[in-house]
Order: sequence, then C-alpha cells, then structure tokens
Amino acid sequence: MLTMNLRKASAVAASVLALSLTATACGSGDSDSSSEGDGGGKKITVGIKFDQPGIGLKTPDGSFTGFDVDVATYVAKELGYEAKDIEWKETPSADRETALERGDVKFIAASYSINDERKQKVDFAGPYLLAHQDLLIRADDNITKGADLNGKKLCSVTGSTSAQNVKNDFAPKAQLKQNATYSECIDGLASGAVDALTTDDSILAGYASQDQNKGKFKLAGLSLSNENYGIGVKKGDTKLVDDINAALEKMVSDGAWEKAVTDNFGPADYKNEPAPKIGNIVS
Repeated sequence: MLTMNLRKASAVAASVLALSLTATACGSGDSDSSSEGDGGGKKITVGIKFDQPGIGLKTPDGSFTGFDVDVATYVAKELGYEAKDIEWKETPSADRETALERGDVKFIAASYSINDERKQKVDFAGPYLLAHQDLLIRADDNITKGADLNGKKLCSVTGSTSAQNVKNDFAPKAQLKQNATYSECIDGLASGAVDALTTDDSILAGYASQDQNKGKFKLAGLSLSNENYGIGVKKGDTKLVDDINAALEKMVSDGAWEKAVTDNFGPADYKNEPAPKIGNIVS
C-alpha cells in the first residue's frame, strides 16, 4: 500500500512539474509574441529625433510631429502596426548606431544621412529624402551664395561640421559662432546677433515653418552638400530593409510622401527634391 501511494505521489509530482514547465514555456512564448515582430497589434519601437521641428519633434502635449514621424508611421503601418502600437524613442545623432546594435529600436528615421562609415555598422533602407546643406537667413536678407558670408557671422551647433564646411569651402572670412542648440541660433538670427544658420535644408525648413517663425526667415536655396536620408536597421536584417523599401515606394506612389513634405515644410517654401529612387545615393 505504501509503495502504491509513493507511486501515485510520484506520478502527481511529475504531472505538476510537466504542467509547470509547459506554463513557463507558454508564458515565454506569450512574452515574445507581444513584443516587436510581425505586426498584428504588437508594439514596435522606432527611433526618431525629439527636438527637430518639421523632422521629429515631441510637442508639449506629448505627441510627435514631423516628416520623419510621418514616414515612420507609414512604414510601421505597412509592416503591420497601427499608430497606437508605435513606441517612439529619442535617438540623438551620436546614439543611433548603438541603439540599433543593442536592439533598443526596430528601425530609425531621424535625419539619418547614409554614408560609408555608417554602413559599416548598420544597414539602410531608402533613401527617402535628398536634403542639402543650406543657409537660413532673415527674410529681408540677400545672401545668394556661400561667398556672401565672408565677414558675416555664421551660426551652427557645437560639434557640427556644417559651419566649418562653409568656412573651409566657400567663405574663409566668415565668423563662426557655435551654440548648444539650433534654437539659440534661431534667436540670434532673429535679433541680428548672427547673419545665417547652416545645417540641412530640411531641418532649416522645419524651424522656419514653426508658427512663431513664419515670415521671419527664408532658405537661401544653396545646395552646399547632398544628404541622403535613410532608415537605419540592425546590420544584417535584409528582410526588414526589403520590407521598408517596399513601404517607401508605396508611400511615394500613393501620394502620401508628397503630402508629408507639404504638411511639414510647406510654410517655409521648401524647394524639395523629387522623391529619390530606392538605392540611388547622390554623392
């Protein structure tokens, strides 16, 4: 009788253990299925800028606006995610490669120019926008070429190569002024403390399009460099690159791309390039 009871107890214990292992496995599977993956209501984390008007901006009410936000939202939808399924993560320029390598984000749309150095660390879909380095000047100013900046005060952010490029290549007598943020340069431009702000024309157009800046500034319309904006993904994820490229092509063909350009840059009278062809990098 004792032996029979022991056998029954052992059988019950084995059953409990098996059920426990099964539950654990199912729990793990449920956790995986609720993370990023194949869409269907699951969450996806996307890297953007939080501080670039017209590109990627977190507003005081906690919402997000900008061309990159519109592109990323469209792409995420084509991958199977609704807007409510997107978790936006701030990815400053210096952190973009690391965020992809660690898997902190699924993809990044953050004024992310494609270049050979970055392609060693991440893969890119796109490009989806061809931007150019340009100047933002006061609306009544008449700077029409880089050389016009000789003797004038040129502003950019600390650590940026844009202002130095202008001084090296176009206006050696320009007076460089570096601030911590573009907003400080904008304030200096408005007050007359500086004569021009330089960075990508898309970023400049975003600032000029803000309600408080409308009519005060204009883009000089100079193409001082080519910046091919791509969507960064983790190195080796070729399927995701292909899926994003398909989404970008659809966004162009159905008119959503042009609408996003107009919505985000229109007030600055931004003379954007046509939508680039996938894989066509303009040097």
